[in-house]
Amino acid sequence: MGLAEYQRKRDFAKTSEPAGGAAAPGDGEPRFVIQRHRARALHYDFRLEMDGVLVSWAVPKGLTLDPSARHLAVHVEDHPIEYLDFEGVIPKGEYGGGDVIVWDIGTWKLHEDDDGATAVANGRVHAELFGQKLRGMFVLVRTREQRGKEQWLVLHKKDGLEVAGWDPEAHPESVLTGLTNDEVAANPSRIWTPDGEQPAPGAVPTVDPPTEEELAALDALGKKGTWEFAGRKLALTNLDKVLFAPRETSDPVTKRELVRYYACIAPVLLPYLVDRPLNVNRFPDGIDQAGFWQKQAPDHTPDWIRRWRNEEADAGESVDDFVIDSPAALAWLANHAAVELHAWTSRVEDVHRPTYALIDLDPGESTTWDDLLVLARLHRTALEHLQLRGYPKVTGQRGIQIWIPIKPGPSFGEVRGWVEQLSRAVGATVPDLVSWT
Repeated sequence: MGLAEYQRKRDFAKTSEPAGGAAAPGDGEPRFVIQRHRARALHYDFRLEMDGVLVSWAVPKGLTLDPSARHLAVHVEDHPIEYLDFEGVIPKGEYGGGDVIVWDIGTWKLHEDDDGATAVANGRVHAELFGQKLRGMFVLVRTREQRGKEQWLVLHKKDGLEVAGWDPEAHPESVLTGLTNDEVAANPSRIWTPDGEQPAPGAVPTVDPPTEEELAALDALGKKGTWEFAGRKLALTNLDKVLFAPRETSDPVTKRELVRYYACIAPVLLPYLVDRPLNVNRFPDGIDQAGFWQKQAPDHTPDWIRRWRNEEADAGESVDDFVIDSPAALAWLANHAAVELHAWTSRVEDVHRPTYALIDLDPGESTTWDDLLVLARLHRTALEHLQLRGYPKVTGQRGIQIWIPIKPGPSFGEVRGWVEQLSRAVGATVPDLVSWT
């Protein structure tokens, strides 16, 4: 085991793959990753953490829950631990050139042998996987060596977790970002990893934060004025209006500071708004006063702010919804005291097919925080049985939302059926338990 062969094959001045250091022991349960890798040919890279490196096999047909399948696995060089969350594009001409996503990730447990190195040397690895897509006992068996490469077979044992006919190609998305290989290849500069927010969006243009000169110009304005930001001229008003009253441990927050905040956070926030209709909750008199919802883009909205026209709107419904795709558009919303931004769970190209399911656990007056945590954990268990992953988010005063990436998106009717199935799994009905979007 070691990284010498891995490092010899790569030019780290050209590839974004991690170089890796000296092998180091990990802590806690050993981890595994399976990456869907489109190089000269599509294959899946199966990697098990052992003794500070990732022992790796290339599996052309991927791993499956089907116990009748016996798939070829070619033993390749060890990879560094940092490769666990590598997702991106290896440049053409470099070793393994192509796009890579994290297809599955989790922990694993070795059976029958005392250590992984012994199991690999003996040519038989019994690995119990605890992943997001794959669960249960897998066995790797060495069969022969051909052209200097060890040929192995990988299979799923009949352990109660097997699924006949299970096809890895029916589940092509990254478990880290929700992206497909096509989306990663289309925009390699916008790859989202666990270090960023989740669930992650599709590819979006890269945007820059405001410059020091732009921020200084904002600070220098009086109560109102014109601010040049990100190539646009914004007419800002009531900049010293207090939107968040002072608290015991904090100073008041003015509209100027909200504009500054939205401008600074634009590179992080925009990926979650782009291509999605937006509902905003505005508080022109501050959050301690009643606000109001606004979906319809008003007539005075600048022409350069994108809208989506709802051709199916009923009488009284909004027709032209905001679609925010630039830092200047975010700053314009902040100037109108848009404190809450609620993006649709679907995109404008197909608004009837959401890419997230949203479960809103909204506690009643007598519901304790511990009760809410129990309910959230029941949802996590139910989602695991459905081989899905939800991402919790605190909301309001005491609520918890669960966001579930669902790509490619089903119809709203399919999502509702899915949520009802989940609700039955935790012993409640949809009206008792959740509001769904």
